[in-house]
Amino acid sequence: MNAPVMRNIPIAVPCIGQEEVEAVREVLMSGWLTQGPRVKAFERAFAVRHRVEHALATTSCTTALHLALASLGIGPGDEVVVPAFTWIATANVVTHLGATPVFADVCRDTYNIDAAQLSGLITPRTKAVIVVHLFGLCADMEAVRKAVPPGIPIIEDAACAAGASYHGVPAGALGTIGCFSFHPRKSITCGEGGMLTTNDAAIAARAEILRNHGASIPEEVRHAGLRPWEMPDFDVAGYNYRMTDMQAAVGLVQLGRLDGFIAERQKLAALYDKLLAQIEWIRPPKVPTGYGHAWQAYVTLIDKDKSPLDQNSVLARLAEKGIGGRAGTHAVTRLGAYRGRSNAIQGGFPVADELDAWTMALPLHNKMTESDVEYVVEVLKGL
Repeated sequence: MNAPVMRNIPIAVPCIGQEEVEAVREVLMSGWLTQGPRVKAFERAFAVRHRVEHALATTSCTTALHLALASLGIGPGDEVVVPAFTWIATANVVTHLGATPVFADVCRDTYNIDAAQLSGLITPRTKAVIVVHLFGLCADMEAVRKAVPPGIPIIEDAACAAGASYHGVPAGALGTIGCFSFHPRKSITCGEGGMLTTNDAAIAARAEILRNHGASIPEEVRHAGLRPWEMPDFDVAGYNYRMTDMQAAVGLVQLGRLDGFIAERQKLAALYDKLLAQIEWIRPPKVPTGYGHAWQAYVTLIDKDKSPLDQNSVLARLAEKGIGGRAGTHAVTRLGAYRGRSNAIQGGFPVADELDAWTMALPLHNKMTESDVEYVVEVLKGL
């Protein structure tokens, strides 16, 4: 077989069109650029799509997670259980509040938190459990709920999971609080940005105040009132985690395209599944029955006993052929910031360690074609 012609296939490309450009233009011409009517409209639409009562836009998923923990009153002396295989932000937000992240290993098939470990990790100091819907696949929430005692909030790190579902229930409506990302590598984007979702009115009210410096009323409400010159009260020291109307305008358009984006990615993922079955050293991602995968990323597992090369060498060879492969994510417990801290013990997270060393994300985005997928697989077959 002839060697495939080299192409340039990035790991991810945001899918932005003229409608998003026009939405930003309208905001710029309106004169109201910061959090305002477009943010409110984005929040309402996101809440409807994910079947929750409340949605609050933020500057990122990281700040949404931080806001979630702060709204629950978590601080020094508290513990929060987090999966060992995730982006470092999941653990960082716990640390930033002075609490202690307690790590759980993950499941090899789904890459998500292993609920069977939770009962052994929860102590009287446990104030929350964070589950991550990694790469767009929801965690096994039924098993998590059974393992977590009543009264301990479950926070969904749904950074990758806009539009995902678990047995018909959307991500963001499965726990006490959900947190989403709109980074350019996600299925929908507005550059940077995040969203906090909840069905708890008290949590939403606290998050609203903390998001805006601790102000008793939001600025857009004050400026639209009868006495806009009167300053609000500040009873708590909050944060500035407000999204701009420019970002929200893009987010609104992207949200309207979300289901179409996921459907396109599903077709590409199915083609990957079919073609990769010809390569014995690569295991495609598995989707359990009843799960609606959002396909933020297509993450495979390299069989270390059969692979011709190690993870980084495979990725380097892909790069030589114009293919932007990446590691899935990292085992937080192996990073310098957390190595040896809390329960991050050497060798204590065998699955997370394996996934750290052997997962491989292949390009998946809405500007890819089927021939792009075929090219990626042909290059892999040639290694």
